Amino acid sequence: MIELKSPAEIERMHTTGRFVAQVLTELGDLADVGVNLLDLEHHARKMIEQRGAQSCYWDYAPSFGNGPFRNVICLAVNDAVLHGLPHDYALRDGDVLTLDFAVGIDGWVADSARTVIVGTPAEEDVRLVRATEEALAAGIEAARTGNRLGDISAAIEAVATGYGYPINTEFGGHGLGRTMHEDPHVSNRGRAGRGLKLRAGMTLALEPWLARTTDKIVFDPDGWTIRSADGSRTAHSEHTIAITDDGPLVLTERLPHPATPTSA
Repeated sequence: MIELKSPAEIERMHTTGRFVAQVLTELGDLADVGVNLLDLEHHARKMIEQRGAQSCYWDYAPSFGNGPFRNVICLAVNDAVLHGLPHDYALRDGDVLTLDFAVGIDGWVADSARTVIVGTPAEEDVRLVRATEEALAAGIEAARTGNRLGDISAAIEAVATGYGYPINTEFGGHGLGRTMHEDPHVSNRGRAGRGLKLRAGMTLALEPWLARTTDKIVFDPDGWTIRSADGSRTAHSEHTIAITDDGPLVLTERLPHPATPTSA
């Protein structure tokens, strides 16, 4: 069952999305060499409490996890990409860190993820992160009324394969609104012109994620953290969007930092 949201309901999700974007921006800025993942977790908790939001992750217990999840953000490092369980780990120079965050405010949810490189970036890691960001942008561009769900999936796939990266289809995007996971599932691989017809009022979390050299995954003993099966590095980009008659609206868009003034 897919619930179409009214413009007023989409605006309430946008309120949540702005907060999600704020948290991811702030935590991404804090992620530096020597910073512990648990420090980032506790900073997110503080921001949630101050805003009066509700974590979508706390007590989350899906069939695939070793639930319940008792953290408010997923933090995944290097070959870890999804559902990263925050733990006692100090970030190192060159680490690739994915931050995935979802909350509800006044009953409406938003979900977003970003990957940052800590300290000195390796060019191959920059390329991988860029691929997920471009795939996400392509998926968003395809999310227009009258198109099909397969158009979104095919657009994401085209970017990933253009970069030469394999695609896993076990985990992908999803509908959301009153809860974090709603219909439909949005695969990161698909055929244009196929699938559900897109309508104004649909709200989706699009989330291309890639590993450099494999489409296979493995789970950590913690029952949550998902890694590339061959240990290759990973990246993940996600936005919550609304499909409107005027085109796709990104509800979790992160504002760019103000430009630093230059002296004359």
